[in-house]
Amino acid sequence: MYKRFTAILMILVFAFIMVGCMANVHKVGNGAQGFDKMEKRQWYILWGLVPLNDVDTQDMAAGVADYTIKTEHTPLDIIMNIFTGYITVYSRTVTVTK
Repeated sequence: MYKRFTAILMILVFAFIMVGCMANVHKVGNGAQGFDKMEKRQWYILWGLVPLNDVDTQDMAAGVADYTIKTEHTPLDIIMNIFTGYITVYSRTVTVTK
């Protein structure tokens, strides 16, 4: 009985955590032509209403005409947001692939 309860609890916790995982992908031009990646972390306060820093994706692409932008909450973001969320500070990762 205890093992079954533990298994169901772990499945529910995993499902709850994974609900928050999402990604937005934008293709600029023809999209990424290679595998060169650059990552930066975007920080927000007040539950994501006010950005704290500026992540310039065109600057990250370094003048390339075709690239892909991926904005997501990575597992590291989720772990950090558990601790920083108490003071309404949240992060997400922006990745540019050239």
